[in-house]
Amino acid sequence: MGNLQTSVCIWQFSFGAINSETLLGRFIKERKVKDPEVEVAVATKYAALPWRLGRQSVLTALKDSLNRLGLSSVELYQLHWPGIWGNEGYIDGLGDAVEQGLVKAVGVSNYDESKLRNAYKKLKERGVPLAANQVNYSLIYRQPEENGVKAACDELGVTLIAYSPMAQGVLTGKYTPENPPSGPRGKIYTPEFLTKLQPLLKRIKEIGQSYSKTNTQVILNWLLAQENVLPIPGAKNSQQAEEFAGALGWRLTSEEINELRSLAQDIIPLGFAQTIGK
Repeated sequence: MGNLQTSVCIWQFSFGAINSETLLGRFIKERKVKDPEVEVAVATKYAALPWRLGRQSVLTALKDSLNRLGLSSVELYQLHWPGIWGNEGYIDGLGDAVEQGLVKAVGVSNYDESKLRNAYKKLKERGVPLAANQVNYSLIYRQPEENGVKAACDELGVTLIAYSPMAQGVLTGKYTPENPPSGPRGKIYTPEFLTKLQPLLKRIKEIGQSYSKTNTQVILNWLLAQENVLPIPGAKNSQQAEEFAGALGWRLTSEEINELRSLAQDIIPLGFAQTIGK
């Protein structure tokens, strides 16, 4: 990618998509006017809502998204969750979208190993690669390693997109036993859990200081070091986006990677769902 080009990857959740896609489309148009050379890569999702049935519903939702975005295609289109029914039709819809030139790549989200392999096989029969599986994955939530999803992604050449890579902010050190998060997060990250987490956070901070990096940059780098993993932290402002970029261009040593894994081995967030991807 040339120096005059900038790649901006936008990740959207299905709910609230109408407003966000409209605003994003407006932003893209304005940015293109200011800098015609800018490259904007958009990734969005299809929600398997109960009233959306069959392959055509995928195409209909995608075309509506493209209309709001003001684009003829997007780089990545994913199924947000496996539907209760209609999964075969949804995968067919992804294949149709690629063949019609509406998307450059397709993926799934929260698929367990079995569903992942089935989706991969069905798309492969049409000559369409499965690009990604987006799942919850962080230093303290490593279930993709334990349930076969990570290994299957590696085997099949499917990128594992890691959401909640900072465990909803708890790995940044922003919460303490004396200052736990409020609301639903407070039921998961309790003072007792945060007390148990302190040795890991202390070591993350020490390692970060040795590289002149923040906790956030260290834990994102740890995920990148797992290979075939693309963490997608959520930025609320430009300062956070710049901090996230600081996770790139360097690498933790194998000893540091293993040490952090060892320190996190027995740390399991209280009440965390153990059925991710099912």
